[in-house]
Amino acid sequence: MEDKKSVRTLLMSVLLSAPGPFVLGAGLLVGHSSTQISDFARRTTELFALVIALVIFIITEKNANMTEKEKERVKTIGNRCVGILMCVSGAVMLFILFTSNESDKGNVIPAFVIALLGAVVNSFFFFRYRRLFKMTGNSILGVQGRLYGAKSLVDICVTLTLFIILIQPGGRLAGVFDYTGTIIVSIYMTFCGIKTISETVIDRG
Repeated sequence: MEDKKSVRTLLMSVLLSAPGPFVLGAGLLVGHSSTQISDFARRTTELFALVIALVIFIITEKNANMTEKEKERVKTIGNRCVGILMCVSGAVMLFILFTSNESDKGNVIPAFVIALLGAVVNSFFFFRYRRLFKMTGNSILGVQGRLYGAKSLVDICVTLTLFIILIQPGGRLAGVFDYTGTIIVSIYMTFCGIKTISETVIDRG
């Protein structure tokens, strides 16, 4: 029963996260804030991470022929891949920040709407994954719970940054928030990635 709930939650996470990168990608045609570009990279990475988590969960929980040791090895590989994706995403965001010379941020409304909705949806999934992890003890769900908790905080930060850009486009405050928002998002992705990778090393040891 709990396995079915977990699969449904992971599937819902993928389905609800899937539109984000596409909307933000289209939004980049009219808006080019560093925070917006970084958020696009973050959400694209997170979508891949969710797909990996879903596939790994199904493989390990639905395959009766696998031993517990084999399941843990597959989970470790999956979590490590997610961690590497996060670290790469964080590095790409910093590269974008320090190589972008755009002073005009353009139209950031699509990104603002996605970030606002993301803060609400991600908070819901944070509490759901945390509850499922407590009930099952599955490390895949534990990593997703931590990921969604951090995602909620980052979405609040991104929403605030893009709101400032909306009400004061081209202003100095908008530039400061845009710069700061990008750094916060990149640090978050890198930190979560390193923490996830380090946990797989500890578990293996």
